[in-house]
Amino acid sequence: MAENNNPFEGTDLNIPPQIKNLLGNVKGIAIAVAAFILVFASFYTVEPEEVGVVQRFGEYQRTAEPGLNFKIPFVETTRIVPVERQLKQEFGYRTVQSGVQTTYTKAGYVDESLMLTGDLNLANVQWVVQYRVSDPYNYLFKVRNPDNTLRDLSEAVTRQIVGDRTVNEVLTVGRAEIASEVKVLLQEMTREYSLGIEIAQVVLQDINPPESVKQAFNAVNEAQQERET
Repeated sequence: MAENNNPFEGTDLNIPPQIKNLLGNVKGIAIAVAAFILVFASFYTVEPEEVGVVQRFGEYQRTAEPGLNFKIPFVETTRIVPVERQLKQEFGYRTVQSGVQTTYTKAGYVDESLMLTGDLNLANVQWVVQYRVSDPYNYLFKVRNPDNTLRDLSEAVTRQIVGDRTVNEVLTVGRAEIASEVKVLLQEMTREYSLGIEIAQVVLQDINPPESVKQAFNAVNEAQQERET
């Protein structure tokens, strides 16, 4: 006859009612918490200036419009893209603090603003590109880093346009035309690269000769003005 090795077999475990109630409450709380997490992970809100790009295991599924939206929890993820908000990139300077008294810094950004003009002179060109996301799908999936790509394109296009002008044109009468040409060419290239970006405006903020020759350049300008007078 086989020996019974289970010491609890055949014994009646008398669990007190208080313990049974406590276990039942813990189970109910666990179910409620799980249900809350499930509901919380299923719904999300998209702000009026944004859209939500829904992915399932990394693959694009749909674009969610502003408002309350549903997704399959733990299966689908949402990336929020600002489509109505105007974004900007600064070149040759950075905004330190915006507000009533906006402060800027130029330290460390001379390399991206120093350019060679068509008559082989140097000019320190500071500009800003204002843009918005026009195609969320292209913006997220066509190019690995569209913002960095836009920055590289902006710098290349601006150097090309400035390189076709004389230093006097760049510093004086040609500023508006240069900005317009940069915008047109930059928009063409963003479409060619499928960045999903629309260029709103290109503004040349400040253009000066390099600090090392600024005094001599000003002296030449003063001499020309005196001669004309």
